[in-house]
Amino acid sequence: MGEEGLAADGAPFWLALVGFPKLRGAPLFSAGPNLKEWLREQFCDHPLEHCEDTRLHDAAYVGDLQTLRSLLQEESYRSRINEKSVWCCGWLPCTPLRIAATAGHGNCVDFLIQKGAEVDLVDVKGQTALYVAVVNGHLESAQILLEAGADPNGSRHHRSTPVYHASRVGRADILKALIRYGADVDVNHHLTPDIRPPFSRRLTSLVVCPLYISAAYHNLQCFKLLLQAGANPDFNCNGPVNTQGFYRGSPGCVMDAVLRHGCEAAFVSLLVEFGANLNLVKWESLGPESRGRRKVDPEALQVFKEARSKWPEFSLTCSLFGSVE
Repeated sequence: MGEEGLAADGAPFWLALVGFPKLRGAPLFSAGPNLKEWLREQFCDHPLEHCEDTRLHDAAYVGDLQTLRSLLQEESYRSRINEKSVWCCGWLPCTPLRIAATAGHGNCVDFLIQKGAEVDLVDVKGQTALYVAVVNGHLESAQILLEAGADPNGSRHHRSTPVYHASRVGRADILKALIRYGADVDVNHHLTPDIRPPFSRRLTSLVVCPLYISAAYHNLQCFKLLLQAGANPDFNCNGPVNTQGFYRGSPGCVMDAVLRHGCEAAFVSLLVEFGANLNLVKWESLGPESRGRRKVDPEALQVFKEARSKWPEFSLTCSLFGSVE
């Protein structure tokens, strides 16, 4: 490594992390005002004279389906349908499908897939077309991609997932679609030990959990959808996250987080209903004046204390007869 964040050839360190090959030509720090030309040189999948023709990518950006139809009648353009190029209004080398999904042009997304666009190709940041469709709130494009077989969990080359983002911003409609197509509702899929890359830091927070992030942003509908889809209400104590390394005072489980973030009583009731282990919370130290971003909701705290006082009996009932309806 040379300068902080750069490899010896001047490339950003994250390029190596997501598996891109050694950079060609002049180093990044020498690109200056010619950054777009440098990006073309590094990432174009074809000779530069071809990459300078960005009509296919530009048409995807503006949603010009007629131009896409016209261009893709020619073999020269059909062979470039999965080409990552630096296009008219963007800096990241992207495929036409990734560009159309970002802009939410569902008809173009559908047409490009019909013409052979690969749905799970990633850009230089490891983002798939589905992920950027979700990030930009485009339900129609997301559904088209899912129906075409896109991985509902996104790419392992990126540090977030479609489910996590939808849970954070409260897009229950998109979250429903992702769940319908089998998305992992428990955790960012990078964290399982068998696929953890060697450069990962040991996690010291439970914020990687979609259930937690939906509660932190008070997205009750998403929180409920995740639990109904099988999210573990105690994930952060039973999963791969290292709770022993948590920062002092940080919540140690989802119920703890729900109370500390001042969530309403409905969040507590849902966790109780879905079998959360109430013994994981040091509830004696909680009160309306507890430290945190928000004050503990008095009604939520009362619901928790009442459930906690009956918890051994309640948990035995659940184990004998299943979860409460």
